[in-house]
Amino acid sequence: MDKQIGPYQVVKLPPERRAMPGFNDLNAGKHCMYGLLEVDVTAARQFMAQHRAQTGESLSFTAYLAFCLARAVDEDKVVQAFMNSRKQLIVFDDVDVGLMVERTIGVRQVLIGYVIRGTNHKSYRQIHEEIRVAQSTLAPPSRGMPRWFIAAMQLPWPLSTVLKAALRMALRHNPTIPASLAGTVGITAVGMFSKGQGGWGLSPAMHSLDLVVGGITWKPAIVEGRIEAREILDLTVVFDHDVIDGAPAARFTRRLVELIEGAYGLAEDRASAVGDTGGSSVRR
Repeated sequence: MDKQIGPYQVVKLPPERRAMPGFNDLNAGKHCMYGLLEVDVTAARQFMAQHRAQTGESLSFTAYLAFCLARAVDEDKVVQAFMNSRKQLIVFDDVDVGLMVERTIGVRQVLIGYVIRGTNHKSYRQIHEEIRVAQSTLAPPSRGMPRWFIAAMQLPWPLSTVLKAALRMALRHNPTIPASLAGTVGITAVGMFSKGQGGWGLSPAMHSLDLVVGGITWKPAIVEGRIEAREILDLTVVFDHDVIDGAPAARFTRRLVELIEGAYGLAEDRASAVGDTGGSSVRR
């Protein structure tokens, strides 16, 4: 059979990557609801384009989504609750948004987990600047995960199976552990590298509430009775159905879309951003 295929290579998986299958196994078994949304982000994207034309600064769209997500969660914090082993909900006061940022390890660019703590207490400008600092900082070889965790996830079978079962029990018993490691809600931007390509992303759920950011494309839409070309974001909202029911999930989603489509918080920060860059900047 080998003679019927072409040449191939065996490439060693980087240590930090070898830990990911085990990490995903720890989150297996969630009963999830998925909402596939089309969100009009024209107003926010126009604001960012105008800001870049005036100042030369590229504003983070992921930071804007984190900002809107945190504000929506702040109005109904049950959506970010974790269920413990005693069937109790642990509802956190702070909204800690876990996301991936691209950082440098040696000569490679890799995605590193990062948590924006207390996102619901921060302005868009503060979140944007925190992400930019994280992106410009050299990443540790451990890819931001504890070294003991990486070593544990790489144990051979059957030790790995036993350890992951024990870890799942510990995480379920004390939800503050996963929240401290990965935040209370999450954003993964699978469409961040696509240019003009639409489509929704589906990802394993790490939290009770996750956003999966897909592509952005121009599509016709009806605005005040007339057809206009609008920038449409394909956004997936993932809920843990064990924690939240359909009706409150729908209300939360409606509020989130309202904030995103309304360019929430951008105009308010404009004046401060201008001051930060010396005269013609924008702040929110």
